[in-house]
Amino acid sequence: MAETPVERLYLIRHGRPSVTWGGADPDPGLDETGLAQAQAAAAHLLCLPAAERPLRVVSSPLRRCLETAAPLAHALGVDVEIDTAVGEVPTPHALRTDQRPAWLAEAMSGRWDQIVGDINYDAWRKSVTAAVAKRARTAVFSHFVAINAVISTLSGDDRVVGFRPDHGSITTLSAGAQGLLVVERGPEAGTSVL
Repeated sequence: MAETPVERLYLIRHGRPSVTWGGADPDPGLDETGLAQAQAAAAHLLCLPAAERPLRVVSSPLRRCLETAAPLAHALGVDVEIDTAVGEVPTPHALRTDQRPAWLAEAMSGRWDQIVGDINYDAWRKSVTAAVAKRARTAVFSHFVAINAVISTLSGDDRVVGFRPDHGSITTLSAGAQGLLVVERGPEAGTSVL
């Protein structure tokens, strides 16, 4: 019996945004460093062996992810597919925008089942993982917490933050007969969340 082929997929944290976490712009684009990180991520993915290179580009709808995804999509000659399922962690509806940083800081210090809000965040992290799992041969441009959602689900770690992907960090996953697996975590850094 032939083995099911293993397909690579990639989780890329967006490049450094032009404003810091909790800044005045709720949907910032990239600063100069972030634009360079986007180019570097594209160059890295394009240098992979042909069988491992992504064929599709998926992004969160937020500008910092879309701008990070753009160089790779352009080089591959494909459109960026927007998927809200790999977007930023939802803020509880009752919170004002200026309350999000404090809520998120508290959420990130605990476990998924402890996050205070009006949705089931443990179920949300599993839905992010399911959205990524169906994306073989794809580069998925996403966010710090969403990437942690996938890694924590796959590793069985209930902490919201068990991994600190740097801006532009590329985490490699494989999808095959054994399901979705972490091949290699991308570079980490002490980092803000935005």
